Amino acid sequence: MSENLTLVLNQKQIQQKIIRMAYEIYERNASENKLLFAGISGMGSLLAASLAKTLEEISPLKAQVIEILLDKQDVNRGEVKLSEDLDLNNSCVVIVDDVLNTGKTLMYAIKPFLDAPIKKMEVAVLVNRSHKLFPVTPDYTGLELATTLSEHITVDLSKENQSVHLH
Repeated sequence: MSENLTLVLNQKQIQQKIIRMAYEIYERNASENKLLFAGISGMGSLLAASLAKTLEEISPLKAQVIEILLDKQDVNRGEVKLSEDLDLNNSCVVIVDDVLNTGKTLMYAIKPFLDAPIKKMEVAVLVNRSHKLFPVTPDYTGLELATTLSEHITVDLSKENQSVHLH
């Protein structure tokens, strides 16, 4: 990959973060029947699926997963849409992404929900870099990580040996 890769989270640590986040989500939503996990294209979608699966394992809540389709490299161009048409009426939505950097991607990710009569919306991220330029604060965070703007976080949840690297 890159010249200076620093392992931030290994497979076991990522799984521990997902389990802890799932318990927090359950605690705050115990009175609900089901939750809709909306994962942002790419690793956010994989994280949403892991959170939903874990939540169903530890609680009586039902979890549904959809993907928010958008271009993370150029979020203000192109359409932001959901992977399927759903009745969002009175839904409790958890928007999920791998890394929260400035908040811009998450701001655009809420677009498909703006005209829907949802009950509430929360945000879950695996890594929060806290370089906030937009008014987005995660409700559930796996790891707070202070980084410089020139550093990058790479999350890989797609294979057996999951990892989070700083470079």
